[in-house]
Amino acid sequence: MSLLKAYLVEEKQAKQKGGLYHKTQINLAYNSNRIEGSKLTEEQTRYIFETRTIGFKDNEAVPVDDIIETSNHFVVFDYLIDTLETPFSSDLLKAFHRIVKAGTSDAAKSWFNVGGWKKRPNEVGGIKTTLPKNVEAEINALHDWYNSVCDCGLDLRSSEYSKRVFENIVEYHYRFEKIHPFQDGNGRVGRLLMFRECLKNNIIPFIIDDTNKQFYYRGLKEFDRVRGYLIDTCLSAQDTYTEWVKYFYPELR
Repeated sequence: MSLLKAYLVEEKQAKQKGGLYHKTQINLAYNSNRIEGSKLTEEQTRYIFETRTIGFKDNEAVPVDDIIETSNHFVVFDYLIDTLETPFSSDLLKAFHRIVKAGTSDAAKSWFNVGGWKKRPNEVGGIKTTLPKNVEAEINALHDWYNSVCDCGLDLRSSEYSKRVFENIVEYHYRFEKIHPFQDGNGRVGRLLMFRECLKNNIIPFIIDDTNKQFYYRGLKEFDRVRGYLIDTCLSAQDTYTEWVKYFYPELR
C-alpha cells in the first residue's frame, strides 16, 4: 500500500478531523453531488459530515434526497477506502450504486433497480446510451479492455506507467458513462471509480470541481474526437489535489 493510501486509511480509522481524509470527504461529496444538481452548499455538506445532523440556518428548502445522497456519499467513500484491495468487478460497481442511492425516493421504485443494471433505456445530455439488454455484455467487455490496457508491461515506478494508467482510467470513465449502466447515479459512481483506481494504482487522485462542470461535460462529449479535453480537465483537478497532499503530507513531495 502506498503512503497516500496508508495515510487516508489511518485518518479514516482514527476519525481524524481537519486532515486530508476529512477534506476529501467533504469536497468529493459536495462537488460530485452538485454536478448532478444537488442544492446543498459546501458549508451544508460540511455540517452534515462533521455533525451528522441537519441544522441549517438559512430558510432555503433543500430536497430530502439531496441530504440522503450526501450522507450516502460519505458512506460510499469509506467503502471505497475499505475495498481498495478488492478486485475491480461489476459487483463492486453495483455495491457503489446501492450505497449511493440507498434510502432515496428512487430506491422505492421497483423498476429503478438500485444496486443493479438499469431496466429502462436512458439518455445523457440528449445522447442515447446502451440499451438495458446489452449492459451486462458491454460492461464485461469494458472490464476486459481495462484489465488488458492496465497490464501494459511498463515499469510500475516509471512516469510513463503513471501517465498511461491515468489516461486509461479517464478513458474507462468515458466508456462507462457512455454505457450509463444504472438508471441514475452513473456520474457519481463513475467519479468515485476514477478516484479509487488512481489511489489503488499509486497515482494522485482528483476531484472534479463543480465550477469546471462545463469543461468536464465537454470532455465527455468530445472524447472520441479530442481526448485531450477530458484528460486535461482531469489533470488540472489532479494538480489541485496534489497541492492538498503537499500541504498535509510534505514528505510525499
